[in-house]
Amino acid sequence: MSRKDPLMIAEIMKKNFKGAFSNPIVIIVLIGVIILPSLYALLNIQACWDPYGNTGDVPFAIANLDNGSSFNGKDINVGNELVDELKTNDKFEWTFVSEDELRRGVYNGTYYAGIVIPKNLSENIVSITSDNPEQAKLEYIVNMKTNPVATKLTDSGANAVYTSLNAKIVEIIDVAAYKKLQELQSGLAEGAAKLADGGNQLKAGSAKVSAGAGQVKAGEGQVEAGASKVKAGESQVSNGANQVKSGASSVNDGAQQLKKGSAALSDGAKQVEKGSEELEAAVDPSLIPDGPIKDYAEGNVKLAEGSSQLAEGGSQLANGAGQLADGSMKLADGSVAVADGAGQLANGSVELADGSTQLAKGSLSLASGAELLSNAATGALFTASNSLGSTADMLGGLTGIDDDELGDYVFSPVKLDRNELFSVNSYGSDVSPFYLVLSMWVGAVITCVMLKPGTSQGTKYSPFEMYFGKLLTYIIMSILQACVTIIGAYILGIQIVNPLLFIFSAILVSVIFMILIYSIISAIGTVGKAIGVILLVLQISATGGIYPIQIMAPFFRVLYPYMPMTYGITLVREAQLGVVWSNYIPALIILLIIGCVTITAAVLIKEKLDKPSHYFEEKLEESGLF
Repeated sequence: MSRKDPLMIAEIMKKNFKGAFSNPIVIIVLIGVIILPSLYALLNIQACWDPYGNTGDVPFAIANLDNGSSFNGKDINVGNELVDELKTNDKFEWTFVSEDELRRGVYNGTYYAGIVIPKNLSENIVSITSDNPEQAKLEYIVNMKTNPVATKLTDSGANAVYTSLNAKIVEIIDVAAYKKLQELQSGLAEGAAKLADGGNQLKAGSAKVSAGAGQVKAGEGQVEAGASKVKAGESQVSNGANQVKSGASSVNDGAQQLKKGSAALSDGAKQVEKGSEELEAAVDPSLIPDGPIKDYAEGNVKLAEGSSQLAEGGSQLANGAGQLADGSMKLADGSVAVADGAGQLANGSVELADGSTQLAKGSLSLASGAELLSNAATGALFTASNSLGSTADMLGGLTGIDDDELGDYVFSPVKLDRNELFSVNSYGSDVSPFYLVLSMWVGAVITCVMLKPGTSQGTKYSPFEMYFGKLLTYIIMSILQACVTIIGAYILGIQIVNPLLFIFSAILVSVIFMILIYSIISAIGTVGKAIGVILLVLQISATGGIYPIQIMAPFFRVLYPYMPMTYGITLVREAQLGVVWSNYIPALIILLIIGCVTITAAVLIKEKLDKPSHYFEEKLEESGLF
């Protein structure tokens, strides 16, 4: 077992300090070793501070060929408007050239990229309001080989032009659609008012229908009662019609006899009149002396005259009797016709009565249905009126929006509210944990390469004493490197949320890295230097410092939890940008475990491999290459 004398360890430390200040050249070299890692970090952070904010000198060509168009009676030229906007935009060095010059310039690298505004740009944009819209297009030309970052920057410039163009399109759409919305809003409001009026009228009509339904229901009983009476009277009418027919037959017979008697009476009257004339002619009262005979003769004359008159009268009467007979016969025929008609009327009355009853019942059903339909239609009209009114109100609010606000809404109807946790003031501050920790690893590698870790071979010291005797020197160098880096971070203006925790974390990470690399090189010599460099290369991609580890190759994702820088970056990031203790404490514990395990393993390995390692280095030195 090797010796572990503290005095020997102290003696080695004393020699190291004395050697560090032995001459100015050594001091200068040591200062360089202390400062160089911080420069590596700070220069890279400064370069990444705001890469997309310093593009004002990046050349970007624009060729405007737009011929313009007209919209709503006004001439427009979207290409010229884009050019005017870009002239006030300082994001790039916008250069306005011809199409040929643009294509040549992008081809030979004079311009990183360019945009050609075509001749029909305005015409195609205006066509959005027509029945045959044409898509507006811009030609974006970019030279991909000129510079890998420049192409990403010019992409943002192309997006700026694209966004501005879309804003113009939205503005045109707004103007066209805004008027249509106003017309629609007005029409809907008017339609809602008319529907409301119709609903009120239908409601009033519904009340009348309801009242009429009540009257129809009340009259239904009367109609049924009347129908019963009509049916009862029908049999009486039918009986009376039969009696009329029978009486008409008797009248007809009497009229025939009367007509025969009137003819006989007429003949008798003629004979009386003839006999009267003969009697009057045969008796002359003037020839007869007064006395009874004369009186008798005068009586006969008067009798003859009366008979003659009676004969004439028997003739208003024979004629009248004949006419009465004719009239009686006609009356009899008419009575038969009336009787037949009365019978038909009676039958029709019965059918009418039945129909009236059915009509009354149907009218009641129709009135009830009309009332229900009226109520439903009234409700539907009021509902439609309210819906149209609400829609009109909504459109009224929309048509009252400011044009700019409406344009912003149409262009971006959904707004993404950004809620930043642990906000960072710059991209440089965001990437600084990676570069700061990387510089500490680089500093440890440089220090261990520049300074000899030492071997116990050929000395009076044991491997244990040599290891710990040199260790303090390296730890002091790591602390000084960390302090220079911390000062530089403050000078550069890196965002630091928790200064004390940041200082502690940076120094601890630097010390742990120095212990790790020193222990490897001290234990196995030159091979340890190669291991330190290999770990440096692997940890650039396997620690998730810049890019999310999830997008890296599977090989690096496997290495991620085993890389010391993974936990160093976590420690510095949490202290610098806002600590989450559930992230910070596990990383701190792992780093402390790495330091303790490294020291223990290094002592054990150095005691076993110190002699072989010294032999290996001697052979390398003999080659004159190492």
